[in-house]
Amino acid sequence: MNKPQITIKDIARALNVSPSTVSRALKDNPDISRETRDLIHAYADAHNYKPNAQAVNLRAGRSNTIGVIVPQMVHHFFSCVLSGIEQAASKAGYNIIVAQSNESYEQEVKIAHSFLAARVCGVIASLAKETARYEHYQELLDNDIPIVFYDRICTGIKTERVVVDDYAGSFAAVEYMIQTGCRRIFFYGASPHLEITKNRRNGYLDAMKKYKIPVDDKMMLLCDTRERAIAITPDLLEGAERPDGFFAINDETAAGILYACKLVGVKVPDEVSICGFTDGVIAQNTDPKLTTVGQHGEEVGSNAFDILHEKLEGGMKAPNKIVRTNLIVRGTTK
Repeated sequence: MNKPQITIKDIARALNVSPSTVSRALKDNPDISRETRDLIHAYADAHNYKPNAQAVNLRAGRSNTIGVIVPQMVHHFFSCVLSGIEQAASKAGYNIIVAQSNESYEQEVKIAHSFLAARVCGVIASLAKETARYEHYQELLDNDIPIVFYDRICTGIKTERVVVDDYAGSFAAVEYMIQTGCRRIFFYGASPHLEITKNRRNGYLDAMKKYKIPVDDKMMLLCDTRERAIAITPDLLEGAERPDGFFAINDETAAGILYACKLVGVKVPDEVSICGFTDGVIAQNTDPKLTTVGQHGEEVGSNAFDILHEKLEGGMKAPNKIVRTNLIVRGTTK
């Protein structure tokens, strides 16, 4: 059987000191002598003492529960982020409440208010596509509930954030397509106010600029779903100025482009190259398999929790984090 977890009172009893002395010594309070602090730390380490996160948080007037906002549960990237958050939170003794905005601003506001009512100790969030106002997040901050944004970040208020290197990932993908023969590459993006759209579009534009390939507005389209890609791509493929490459903001959209190519009889990658962004299940199950940019969602999630955890534990200002991407070449590019 596992030994019961020792408490501050157990340490105090064993060393014949008060529980408050143990508590302050474990926090390295200078009011406690170095000798006593070393003695208490040594005993705690030897007996595998771990702080009771719930008790600590209740004494601080907050729960040990973190609210997590996910735009879409079914999206592979967001499910990976959630997995990273869950694993890191569990190890640190925190619980999480997960809510899905379903890309709705109004739903996101309701979630933020419910988190406030539930007295969560912190929030990890990614913006819905519709969200362009941030008062609901400012309200959380005004009530001393820290926020860490991931992926779709909010630049309108001052918070920590974890993002993937959208710009570098996009630049690398488009440069590879150019180096393998593409000259008329279209960019399918999401809502233009989102930072990920801006950064991925800028990576696309700078890669094209590097190789002196002209880009006009007709080559950059609002299209971030499989259904939308299937609807608009056939006309482009049958037009006079047919694309020879597509860079899509996510794998779902890239898969839609691939399906559209098959509908009109365009060969991939012989006639058209396609690259997505995520590297989820979809990318590995199309025919041919998708070339894509790997986002590393679990790393994003664990980093987001680590930053929030540091803030909750009163550490120094937590740094923002940029998670590196990598290009994964498969069958939809040459």
